[in-house]
Amino acid sequence: MRITIIAVGKIKEDFYREAMAEFGKRLGKYCRFEVIEVEDEKTPDKAGEALENQIKEKEGQRILKNIKEDSYVIALAIQGKKADSVAFARKLEKLATYGKSHIQFIIGGSLGLHGKVLERADEKLSFSDMTFPHQLMRILLAEQIYRGYRIICGEPYHK
Repeated sequence: MRITIIAVGKIKEDFYREAMAEFGKRLGKYCRFEVIEVEDEKTPDKAGEALENQIKEKEGQRILKNIKEDSYVIALAIQGKKADSVAFARKLEKLATYGKSHIQFIIGGSLGLHGKVLERADEKLSFSDMTFPHQLMRILLAEQIYRGYRIICGEPYHK
């Protein structure tokens, strides 16, 4: 199984980079894991709706260029479906069982995802009704993917 996170922007803080490196190392036991960062657009304070849409569209184009045609795409979006860790693990397992060898998770920038990215997604996943910094969301997602594999393999970790 190959798992890719496509995320807008770079991680600036060392502690986030270290956490991602640790989960990348741990996930190496279960899958081929990679993170693709696409450039983010600077958003001026008090940007109007039209400018925000232009920014999301530019970021969305960069995301779409990195989506592989044969991959199963899961976009992280507040309006997506919620799942607990066990259901998320079962989803990963089911996708593998049905021959999906590449899953790509999409994390948008500070303004979220453009509609074209959401349309391309095979499904939308929500971690919460709350908003999280997109750098932190990468860590949360990587941890849940790792937890999911531990659950699938019946290994201790999930409590």
